[in-house]
Amino acid sequence: MPKTHFLFLTLRIFSATGGIEKVCKIAGMALHQFSLEAADKIVKIFSLYDESKDINTTYFPATTFRGFGNNRFNFLCAAFKEGAGSRIVILSHINLLAIGYIIKLFSPATKLVLIAHGIEVWVVLPWWKKKMLHQCDLILPVSDFTKKKMVKQNQLPEEKMKVINNCLDPFLLPVLQVSKPQHLQNAYGIKANDIVLLTLTRLSSTEKYKGYDLVMQAIHDLKEKLPSIKYLIVGKYDISEKERLDKLIASLNLQQQIILTGFIADEALAGHYNLADVFIMPSRKEGFGIVFIEAMFYGKPVIAGNMDGSVDALHNGEFGLLVNPNSQQEITNAIIEVISNYSKYVPEQSTVMKYFGFEVYKEKLKKIIG
Repeated sequence: MPKTHFLFLTLRIFSATGGIEKVCKIAGMALHQFSLEAADKIVKIFSLYDESKDINTTYFPATTFRGFGNNRFNFLCAAFKEGAGSRIVILSHINLLAIGYIIKLFSPATKLVLIAHGIEVWVVLPWWKKKMLHQCDLILPVSDFTKKKMVKQNQLPEEKMKVINNCLDPFLLPVLQVSKPQHLQNAYGIKANDIVLLTLTRLSSTEKYKGYDLVMQAIHDLKEKLPSIKYLIVGKYDISEKERLDKLIASLNLQQQIILTGFIADEALAGHYNLADVFIMPSRKEGFGIVFIEAMFYGKPVIAGNMDGSVDALHNGEFGLLVNPNSQQEITNAIIEVISNYSKYVPEQSTVMKYFGFEVYKEKLKKIIG
């Protein structure tokens, strides 16, 4: 039986809709396409938390994928057995580092690759985890910011690190209409001439770094000057964060301006991007920020923070406006600037695709890992 060329170990791909899950879908799709180009490049993808039935075969075939339904013992046994005979083992998250380390101990010839995202790799690691990390042959940070953080915090050699920015999902629904979707305007009470700002993120009481609080403060300061301004925050929220935001909205008297939609399905994303005039998320701890490049794909001006991986997504400010995410005044000024000079900040889709299209990502990944 031919040896597995790529074993891709993941935590979750299809049973959740976060940024890391999107990265895994795209990376898995690229690896599958590598296998189609060369008969000896067999790829297998193992997911700890997914069930095998969760697969979306749009990205890669069911024969490539195996979900373990959170059966850790079976996952670890299968990963070790398959990994020790594989040429390259790719870990989608640092939480899989232990099994990668064990594979490397028993199979030194196996190339161990780690994809590094955001805050989970920015910290100073305990000595034992740092030792495991140094056993990786290659680390793929999703942004230059993440690379620099990892080098500084854990003294990693730069030659082991190759930045590969996240890319757009090739199956994103295209913009099918120029005008804003009427059914969404009706659903949210938005008028045709309203100026709509959009943030797309999970609202969690444990992750208060996305910047929507300061955007709300900015809306409060702007609502007299811009009475038609609305702020749409799209994403799943936990109860305590919803309660906190409801109190903040009431204290700022923004009940007519702020709309919390809760969770929406992926199929509805295009419509919500189309509803917006400006995408804004002045985050402080973004590993990269796929939502920024999605917004640009849909032709929306973007305002983002200048202290994290958002800088990569906006190509150092070439594709949008970068602000100090701790400064409510800078955020306010940025909103005024973009609205006042709108056409200046509308991104060209072709330029965005040049940097963040799937084919660009695939070719870079092939060059890096082979």
